Amino acid sequence: MSLTESTSRAALRLCGADLLADPSGALLWPEEGILAVADLHLEKGSAFAARGRMLPPYDTRATLGRLAEMIAIARPARVLCLGDSFHDRRAAERMDPADVERLRGLTATVADWVWITGNHDPEPPQGLGGRVAAELSIGPLTFRHEAQPGAVGELSGHLHPAATVALAGRRVRERCFAHDGAKLILPAFGSFTGGLNVLDAAFDGLLAPDFEVLMTARGRVYRFPCARLSPDRAR
Repeated sequence: MSLTESTSRAALRLCGADLLADPSGALLWPEEGILAVADLHLEKGSAFAARGRMLPPYDTRATLGRLAEMIAIARPARVLCLGDSFHDRRAAERMDPADVERLRGLTATVADWVWITGNHDPEPPQGLGGRVAAELSIGPLTFRHEAQPGAVGELSGHLHPAATVALAGRRVRERCFAHDGAKLILPAFGSFTGGLNVLDAAFDGLLAPDFEVLMTARGRVYRFPCARLSPDRAR
């Protein structure tokens, strides 16, 4: 498949559930009215700045803007944030007041907003709306932060999957969804989050050998089998 052969979203079936992978990195489950995102890492920029690594302080605003666009388009009944929504325990304290109000406004527009806990935010901040859960099972699917070996019907984040493919003599590396029909790992939705190559050892044992990726690029989603993927070049 080339980068010109795609629709804007990619359909996939996971344990009987029909899902849609969006170019934004969000996942839609239309039948259940669900919008799921992983690894927002709000206030990552300010966390790095506090340690002397100066990054532009606008990642939270950019991430919330993209999330607001998805909510406006999808109009979900339920939003699931699959952990590491906040970069650390004090992220909410560093948020600009305007961003705090925007986030409260977003959670108020959705009937059920769920903050699933992650390793960066084991206790998501209160006062922003929504409810907190360690994981959530709906029908045949379970939403959690970290993938568990052998789990079936699991959707997770945590690993920030990305994929590299060779196309027309050049290498293309982008964030991706990774799935094998039994489980799905979502890309990181946050603006400063980056990605880990799905061929990295961190993914070993989590996906079947014949897994595929749904790569997000240029406002579209592109499907590639694992056999087409390349590891990152050594630096």
